[in-house]
Amino acid sequence: MSIDAEAPTGPQPGGDPFAASARETTEGRVYTVTGGDWEDFLDDAQEEERVVINLGPQHPSTHGVLRLVLELEGETVTKARSVIGYLHTGIEKNTEYRTWTQGVTFVTRMDYLAPLYNEAAYCLGVEKLLRISAPERAQTIRVLLMELNRISSHLVFLATGAMELGSTTGMTFGFRDREEVLHLLEFLTGLRMNHAFIRPGGVSQDIPQNSREKVLEFCKVMESRLPDYDKLFSGQPIWKQRLKGVGYLPLDACLALGASGPILRSAGLAWDLRKIEPYCGYEEFDFEVPTSTDADCYARFLLRVEEIRQSLRIVRQCMDKLEPGPIMVDDPKIAWPAQLSIGPDGMGNSLDHVRKIMGQSMESLIHHFKLVTEGFDVPPGQTYTPVEAPRGELGYHLVSDGGTRPMRVHVRDPSFVNLQAFPAMAEGGLVADVIAVVASIDPVMGGVDR
Repeated sequence: MSIDAEAPTGPQPGGDPFAASARETTEGRVYTVTGGDWEDFLDDAQEEERVVINLGPQHPSTHGVLRLVLELEGETVTKARSVIGYLHTGIEKNTEYRTWTQGVTFVTRMDYLAPLYNEAAYCLGVEKLLRISAPERAQTIRVLLMELNRISSHLVFLATGAMELGSTTGMTFGFRDREEVLHLLEFLTGLRMNHAFIRPGGVSQDIPQNSREKVLEFCKVMESRLPDYDKLFSGQPIWKQRLKGVGYLPLDACLALGASGPILRSAGLAWDLRKIEPYCGYEEFDFEVPTSTDADCYARFLLRVEEIRQSLRIVRQCMDKLEPGPIMVDDPKIAWPAQLSIGPDGMGNSLDHVRKIMGQSMESLIHHFKLVTEGFDVPPGQTYTPVEAPRGELGYHLVSDGGTRPMRVHVRDPSFVNLQAFPAMAEGGLVADVIAVVASIDPVMGGVDR
């Protein structure tokens, strides 16, 4: 058939329901795909004075590759829908093709602003299946790293939220202070992000000897800069007008939608898994769970600033609580990499261990090789392990069939669940309020799409 032949219009029988038209070519039939969600919205918006617009996914105010489809009447949002999937990576499926230890390098890239929480929750789940617990020093190091990560994540919330609402000074302040956290994390773990530092059974290596001075110096600097955020934001009338009374979501709505983290606590419920279901020894730390009953964007902003202060309290306590001891379980069939310590070059295994496995013990070399390449067996079973991440409850559902790889890994990411609350917060408000609402939810699209 000629490529210029007329083609029928409208959805074709037996074809794609979202294909509005088709034409025949020398390569076969070619459809013009329109996108069903957009068509549904247009059909619903037939009333006069209403218009449907796309906000994102390439937009500086959508907090990442998030697409918002908004129906407007004037500047009032009458209907709002979030469209996700633009950052899909298949991380959960990928873990099924790696050993239990290698899975850490995948899950750390989901919520890329809270990588250490993904590592910790995943490893706690693996340890629960193995029926082991990490040594006390390793638990304290995990708490230290997670609270530093909470500070850096909340600073990104402040910086990006400020930028989206027009405060470039707030953006520079937030990213300036986040750099301080990332420098410290690089000093402690070797990497700024995606550390793969927390491993099943403990942590990959001990923190450097002069860590206490570095951490306490960071706490001192951060505590001196926190008042700047009060001056720049809390005492600023424009910031208050943009956030107060905007994105209201009361407690019953939070519970119905499964919201957690600062969104839930801003509605008055002091739900924090560090207090409710302690892990990693959090029951031994003295800190408060800030709450509010205002349930709006401004309350969520204030809560996150206060949570930074509470995290600094916990970080200081970690330094006092950190006692000498092992940082990995004393089980050669699980601990990986075996007996890792820092060499003269700042990396690598200790020379004594390398000398032993390479020149003195063939059994040690074989065991090391099999542990690294095949991994360890995990008893059959399944478990759900939640932690309190910066955005709320981050839970890992792990299923083992008794092998060296996970049978199934599924993540309950707080960004994904909290994003359900977007229409409830945004509908009835103004277009400008949509930006404030998304910023207050603080979704990370890597965690949403996974």
